[in-house]
Amino acid sequence: MTTGRARSLSRSLTDAEALLWRRLRSRQSGVKFRRQHPFGMCVVDFYSHEARLVVEVDGSQHSTSEGKARDEERTRVLEAAGFPSP
Repeated sequence: MTTGRARSLSRSLTDAEALLWRRLRSRQSGVKFRRQHPFGMCVVDFYSHEARLVVEVDGSQHSTSEGKARDEERTRVLEAAGFPSP
């Protein structure tokens, strides 16, 4: 289910995500990034395995109560995987 959601999200990037992806793709940053990457039961906007770095671009969908709940769950999943809290 998460993989299907990731595919759907990668086809409909927000303007901010598309702008950032143009800078991150093809190792322009020096490391490889994946976009809309499944991570546990969550989908993160951008993920670099070699840098152990997750980048989330927060738009208006993150300000709803449902969006905030998803953000909190994603934070718990990432912290459990050893990623530091922002």
